[in-house]
Amino acid sequence: MENTPDRPEPAGEVLLHPHRIGRVKGVVLALLRAGFQPSPRQLLESVEREVEWLARWDLRDALGELAEDRALTTGCREYCRLVGQSPDLKEALAGSGAPEKEIVSTIDPRLRRTRAYRGRAEFEETVTFMARFKEYAPFNNMLVRLQSPECRYYATERDWRERFGRTPREDARPMLILAPRHPVLLVYDLEETSGRHFPKESLELEELEGEWHPQWLSRLGENAETHDRIKVDFKALSSTLAGHSTIAAGDRGHKMRIRIHDGLDEPGRFAVLCHELAHVYLGHFGSDPDHWWPWRRELDHRTVEVETEATVYIVSARIGLKGTGAEYVSRHLGEGPVPEHVSLDLVAKAASRIERMAREHLRPRREPRRRAGRVA
Repeated sequence: MENTPDRPEPAGEVLLHPHRIGRVKGVVLALLRAGFQPSPRQLLESVEREVEWLARWDLRDALGELAEDRALTTGCREYCRLVGQSPDLKEALAGSGAPEKEIVSTIDPRLRRTRAYRGRAEFEETVTFMARFKEYAPFNNMLVRLQSPECRYYATERDWRERFGRTPREDARPMLILAPRHPVLLVYDLEETSGRHFPKESLELEELEGEWHPQWLSRLGENAETHDRIKVDFKALSSTLAGHSTIAAGDRGHKMRIRIHDGLDEPGRFAVLCHELAHVYLGHFGSDPDHWWPWRRELDHRTVEVETEATVYIVSARIGLKGTGAEYVSRHLGEGPVPEHVSLDLVAKAASRIERMAREHLRPRREPRRRAGRVA
């Protein structure tokens, strides 16, 4: 097979091996049939672990064959097609972008080994913690919760010193979060510091202010349109439908179309728009040709609603919308365990994305370059 610029050239005389391709396909199918839809890097790691390292060079061809296998469901074929074309798979094969991808790809498996996924109460506590510290992104709050499930309050060494008159103890164990313009930032749990008395009220959850700012709704809709090419319309819908989303088939200017009932008040429209955008960014409707959000259409209804409601709760709580509360997932979780495929990683990212869209004006995305002759 001739190597192209899109396929990193394997070292030495590594050739595609029919038997090895069959084993790679078996690994992919086993993951899909178990309900998993791993990221390109996670999929590559699974193939290398279950087959052998050389199998990495068979992955794209295996995905291509599976994408054409009519015996598979449409969702499985589409997943294989999108992952096979994904720039993330190209990066993973080339070995680039590994540090950030490694951090992201291992979050949910690690969380499942902690209390966060053991039951409804633990899950709700984790999501409430993600919404609580507004000076930090939900993803960073999740990282802290992962490293210290008992943490009640955390801050950087500078904040402890300047805001609270406290300093980390000599043997304090720092926690890592991600920071803009820096690889990581060190933060410390309250219990790892000493100094001036810490005010009890700082440990209590902030009351939701309930103050509505109309620009949140307008800015969220504008950013969806200009930044992510998601058309948002407010129009009359049936009395039982607050909003719905569809793929913008035949509309080259948009990827998705969202309709919100115009009979709702502005805070209500905002909450419903957050709900519909959460479905998009969590991949519940599938990915888009440019891979701006993941492909996760094979999830069951319970998983989808738990993820969506958790995302809306985090956004609403962080901007201070009245009426939100930790019971957001109770009706979907019931008394059973948290659904296996709920992704707090993606919930955190979707919530951060939607909150930023409501607060800031975002520039349009740069359109990806497409090579001649390649269909997106």
